[in-house]
Amino acid sequence: MDAVQIARRFALGRVVRMSDGPVARGRQGVVWRLDTADGRWAVKVPVRQSGEDEVRVAAAFQEAAHAAGVPTPQVRRTSEGSVFATVAGRQVRVYEWVDVEAPDPCLDPALVGAVVAAIHRVPFAEPGRVDPWYHEPIGADRWDELVRLLAAAGAPFAGRLADLRDELVALESWIEPPRMLRTCHRDLWADNVVPTAAGGVCVIDWDDSGPGDPSQELGCVLFEFARSDPGRARALIDAYRGAAGPATVHRRGHFSMLIAQLGHITELAATDWLKANARCPERADSAAWIGEVLDEPHTRELLDTLLAAVRGTSAP
Repeated sequence: MDAVQIARRFALGRVVRMSDGPVARGRQGVVWRLDTADGRWAVKVPVRQSGEDEVRVAAAFQEAAHAAGVPTPQVRRTSEGSVFATVAGRQVRVYEWVDVEAPDPCLDPALVGAVVAAIHRVPFAEPGRVDPWYHEPIGADRWDELVRLLAAAGAPFAGRLADLRDELVALESWIEPPRMLRTCHRDLWADNVVPTAAGGVCVIDWDDSGPGDPSQELGCVLFEFARSDPGRARALIDAYRGAAGPATVHRRGHFSMLIAQLGHITELAATDWLKANARCPERADSAAWIGEVLDEPHTRELLDTLLAAVRGTSAP
């Protein structure tokens, strides 16, 4: 990494030090830390190169969220106003550095509810098509095909996916089209709503932002940070409402984004296991990814329990 060139392209000031290697790794890229006379910065090197048009909305939404007081790293643009720069043959982007701690799905649900409400109140509108990733089912035929291919290839998780197949198909019958569209983060998992060293939370990785139904996004957050705990579910929703969040979760269709997204994640992880690629070069990576769904599946019983908790009624 050419720290001097990065600092020059993004007008970061005199270089003090650069980390010896990446300090964080994700499926979308790696992050280095750069300290300069003007501050501390996170330098992200994406796995897949993108054009400015591909990140325009996400970057602008993150900037709008930061300006509205959402706890998120500030986007640092180049001197020319671009999100990306190419330095020594690598595409890089830069963010304000925030001291975050390890992801924690047991994060205080009141903090989570309040920050999601703040995101949903950001004054930002960008028309666009809703990505099928967030609202289309995989379908019974594709699930059957994956189960067959994985079993034939000897995938260690093939039996577990086969056991879950009927549940996944039944869940997809709950999916409904998004109704109240606005720009959403669309990736509010515990990996991206993280605790900070100062005791708050920070929302990171806005790359997948785009049109979505905030009620369906709230359904994702409810599952991720409450799971089978009705008390956490109620605390999260109470905090969301208390912070004037515009969404609500009161029917099965509000879990549509969750069901579609986890379905696509499962399909993609299984496909990656069958054929390695740059995103998951090792089968162990793909197995770990699909394990995130298989270890704690989003069953109808669990989602109905969450729904009953936030409705204040008994599960059907």
